Amino acid sequence: MSTGAAWRKVLALLMVFAVVAAACGDDTDTDAETETDTEEGAGGDADTGDGAGSDAEGLTFGMILVGPENDRGWSQAHRDGGQYVVDKTGAKMIVVEKVNPADKPDITVEQVVDDLIDQGAELIFATSDDMKDGILAASKTHPEVPMVWSSGDSAWVDGKGYDPETGNLSNIMGRMEFGKMMAGCAAALSSESGQIGYLGPLINDETRRLVSSAYLGAEHCWEVEGNSADDLDFSVTWIGFWFNIPGVTLDPTQVVNEFYDSGADVVISGIDTTEAIVRTGQRSADGESVFAVPYDFEGACAEAESVCLGVPFFNWGPEYLKAVETVAAGNHEASFVWAGPDWADINNPDTSTVGFLPGEGLAADDADKLDAFIAGLADGSIDLFTGPLNFQDGSPFLGEGETAADDQIWYMEQLLEGIEGASSAG
Repeated sequence: MSTGAAWRKVLALLMVFAVVAAACGDDTDTDAETETDTEEGAGGDADTGDGAGSDAEGLTFGMILVGPENDRGWSQAHRDGGQYVVDKTGAKMIVVEKVNPADKPDITVEQVVDDLIDQGAELIFATSDDMKDGILAASKTHPEVPMVWSSGDSAWVDGKGYDPETGNLSNIMGRMEFGKMMAGCAAALSSESGQIGYLGPLINDETRRLVSSAYLGAEHCWEVEGNSADDLDFSVTWIGFWFNIPGVTLDPTQVVNEFYDSGADVVISGIDTTEAIVRTGQRSADGESVFAVPYDFEGACAEAESVCLGVPFFNWGPEYLKAVETVAAGNHEASFVWAGPDWADINNPDTSTVGFLPGEGLAADDADKLDAFIAGLADGSIDLFTGPLNFQDGSPFLGEGETAADDQIWYMEQLLEGIEGASSAG
């Protein structure tokens, strides 16, 4: 029996199990595939009218998630982006969750893609940097099937990872650098100690640029408040993966405790899941004055609303909708999309790929200051990727008055000077 056939049999059994489990009333965790159309959604209240007459009505697309589809973080944000497409078009979505070396060590992205195509998927979304090798290989095996690799650079003609052999593979990513700047600003405005901890996943170009962006936002707002940058203690601890894998990564809850035990009073999360906000809420309930900024998912503050300063979140729906519509129209071409906030309304669900929702923990006067900061980012009067800036080892990143180009930001070689913590895994 071929590997692909074996995999399809395994998935078939898992789907049967999922159906049986649903019949018994237990739908809290679907570790197999779930199919979604306009009658079934992440929140159970799908809009069944928007898709009427859409060219994409009836089109099937696959969504491959690195974590659980209900993780209240990165994977759920992608899943909800897919649901947005379903609601708007009447397309059908097949979700495969927990595609990672811990949860499915014997299953590859290529096998998942093969199975999704066998089930009729006309478009595949691979939603993690961790899926790079698998989706590149799968796109070459199935050149006739359009695919999207979220967070990648394979379609960026001027990028280091450009691969001309993947003409069916697009990239979509949000300019979360702006969201992280907002997170850093909110943290600095709210911190009494000047000690801010950043809960990091693994180390790569993406995570270095996001940590650096949060630091720049924190430094700017700390200094606007009349403080010296020398009195700002901004440190990152990397757990080793996008989310906790017991026995493999550092325990994110323990890392959060270590930040607070060492004097930090704000933790910014950069991992896919909610440990930072959950643990902060627990410590606040014990009488500590601590706050957190979760990540990825617009509903993350609900885990502990009183200590949440706000959440920078991805809104994948609008760009995913564009991808589905091009496939339905038969004119999909590989493209690199790095979409920023809609500065007219950064939280517009139909237009803005990156947003920031302020939380209950952010004081009213600090919220006003954050709004002014966001307005400066929007009109360009605040451009934090402007020199002079050095890398962590003291080497120059940007000279006096120099503004970073996209490739300089995307491919961050090191963390910026002023940040404590490792710049590389070595």
